[in-house]
Amino acid sequence: MKQITKIAFLLFTSALFLTSCTKEAKPKPDSLLRLEYPNPVYKNFDETCAFSFQKNELSIVEQEKNCAFKINYPKLKATIYMNYKPVNGDLNKLLKDAQKLTYDHTIKADGIIEQPFVNPDNKVYGMFYEVEGDAATNVQFYATDSVKNFVVGSLYFYAKPNYDSIYPAAAYIKDDIRRIMESIQWK
Repeated sequence: MKQITKIAFLLFTSALFLTSCTKEAKPKPDSLLRLEYPNPVYKNFDETCAFSFQKNELSIVEQEKNCAFKINYPKLKATIYMNYKPVNGDLNKLLKDAQKLTYDHTIKADGIIEQPFVNPDNKVYGMFYEVEGDAATNVQFYATDSVKNFVVGSLYFYAKPNYDSIYPAAAYIKDDIRRIMESIQWK
């Protein structure tokens, strides 16, 4: 009887060994969080200021003093801060201040990409800055007509800067900021 039990055990173990080794085990890749945002729908935002622009309907605009705006993205936990300044013969100072604001982030930034913006039909000229790395702001810009109007803006998140974590939301809002620059109309 012991002999039959040993043979049955050996047959069962052999069958198990042969069937379990038919496929090579492959490690599964790490899963990544997939964030999907709705396609943006833009509408014109025109208040009593010297300019208008198009904004994403997903955002909420809060107007403050002197034509300053907070464009809030509650679901993305982010805000674009925009400030308007009239040009009173001090365009060079305004440009230097806007550039200084961007380059103050070089301590934490891995890189800053400058992209000039020129729209001679609407007389809008500016610079779009994409700040890579764990800087406090990932996108900054300015726009001007070089004569009377100057607008500067920055994107901030309500979180500790971690470029990898906020990249999907930053990329989404970056497109909205480009739309703001492209749609500015001076009055």
